Amino acid sequence: MKLHNTLTRKVEELKPIKEGEISLYTCGLTVYSQPHIGNWAAYIYWDILQRTLQEEGYKVKRVQNITDVGHLTSDEDAGEDKMLKSALSEGTTAWDVAEKYIGIANHEAYELLGLLKPEFLPRATDYIEQQIEFVKQLEEKGFTYKIADGVYFDTSKLDDYGKLAQLDIKGLRFGARVANSGKKNPTDFAVWKFSSPDEKRDMEWDSPWGIGFPGWHLECSCMAREILGDQIDIHTGGIDHIPVHHTNEIAQTEALTGKKFANVWVHANHIKVNGTKISKSLGNVYTLKDITDKGFDVDAFKLMILSKHYSTEGNFTWENLQAAQNRLNRWRNIAELSWQEKDTKCDIEGSPDAEQAIWEHMRNDLQTPSAISAIEEYLGKMQNANFCGVCMENIYRTIHNYFGIDLYNNVKDITDEQKSLIKKRQDAKEQGDFAAADALRQQLKQQGIGLEDRPDGARWYRISKL
Repeated sequence: MKLHNTLTRKVEELKPIKEGEISLYTCGLTVYSQPHIGNWAAYIYWDILQRTLQEEGYKVKRVQNITDVGHLTSDEDAGEDKMLKSALSEGTTAWDVAEKYIGIANHEAYELLGLLKPEFLPRATDYIEQQIEFVKQLEEKGFTYKIADGVYFDTSKLDDYGKLAQLDIKGLRFGARVANSGKKNPTDFAVWKFSSPDEKRDMEWDSPWGIGFPGWHLECSCMAREILGDQIDIHTGGIDHIPVHHTNEIAQTEALTGKKFANVWVHANHIKVNGTKISKSLGNVYTLKDITDKGFDVDAFKLMILSKHYSTEGNFTWENLQAAQNRLNRWRNIAELSWQEKDTKCDIEGSPDAEQAIWEHMRNDLQTPSAISAIEEYLGKMQNANFCGVCMENIYRTIHNYFGIDLYNNVKDITDEQKSLIKKRQDAKEQGDFAAADALRQQLKQQGIGLEDRPDGARWYRISKL
């Protein structure tokens, strides 16, 4: 399988560390609020990545962290603690906020979107002891120093700091990205922050350096190493993670282990809304509930996201979502028609070719738009011909395995009464009573059932409300 490696800036063949197995680390959600469509776009891509690796025959050992600690996530290790801010606004504790939004995120990810559940979903708060030990080892190796507000990693100790983002370290000065708050270098970052003596935090722990909490980047390095080992095959995240979060993960991990942290770095581009950045101030922060409240399917949202490549910028509009819903409806209609045709003779060729085309598109850097086009072409053939059960089940299995969209097994039969109406209409047509046949078709239409006439009789499909 080939993936675009952010570190090398090119598409390259994946070479697993352990034969037959891929270690995969995904940067997870910070659970301080309701996830929005921009969050879910990236996780849809990483779900597709896991599915494709599995279709390649790999065993995927995947870790996706849950950030339930209120870090200070700005470049200068300052700013607001989003967990604490959410707790104050909801009149509860940071611990309760974490539990609430972990539950919501799990429901939306694995029940609504149907994403594959990672094998490991570690919480940052369950690894505080290990994170403290990680900092101790960095200290022993001479990579840290202590100032008034915390313990910092000294980036000047690394010759290749910033290689992922290709940062110009020598040209970076205080004030260009960060303020000089006592740090030795502009790019130095906190591995342990001290709690302010003026406030009592919900989440703080004792450490050899003082009461506080781990730095933003520490949990990912620590949990990846604890669960997957010193080196991993693939690390994923959003492009916004490149200049700071992932750059600092690499720095602290490789300083500690002396080994290359991840062989491949894969980053998803942003999704905008009507061409603008997702922002509460603009009122364009949409959730899955906003989508379903308007009658759209979450599978339509998935198709809309996958209609563009993970590395290119996406644009959410209700018109784009409607187009994806129309495509999904068409695929479902063909599935309903084919479900009734499963014992017929096959008049088309190409099921193995279609599966091969999808496989080739997906294994070549997850080219989802091309794979969707291949599906469209083959389903179009199915709509206009008879086909055997083997061809039908193969293509639907392929769609489900790669995209997590189950078109065939979710087909629900119509009622006996509706089947009786279809038979009465067929009898009326054969007797030349076309007025009665049209009336029966209209009656079925009012019940949401459409008909497609074929030489050997009518086939039904459900009429979408959108």
